[in-house]
Amino acid sequence: QVQLVESGGDLVQPGGSLRLSCVASGSIFSISTMSWYRQAPGKQRELVATITTSGNTNYADSVKGRFTISRDNAKSTVYLQMNSLKPEDTAVYYCNLERRSAFSRTYTSWGQGTQVSVSS
Repeated sequence: QVQLVESGGDLVQPGGSLRLSCVASGSIFSISTMSWYRQAPGKQRELVATITTSGNTNYADSVKGRFTISRDNAKSTVYLQMNSLKPEDTAVYYCNLERRSAFSRTYTSWGQGTQVSVSS
């Protein structure tokens, strides 16, 4: 089993920046795909960014050019650098781990989330 703990959420002004971190316990971090999701009040959870085991990344259109996902396998940590923040970025941000295997079912784990608020 894997535990994910997010941190770095805060209240910032529009145009500001934040760096979110997610630390994973266990030993499967380096062979897992990591993602950041977010959920605003009254909204469905949406995928923000993904980084694969090989370092390939993918972003939601709404954050392209502003957010950057990265990982440090030595620290079992995934990051989300958020720049040029907008009020619509306000949400609880969740870390997600996904381990796919050809010989077993996919393993997933979720963090408990960290609040990001963008307001004047």
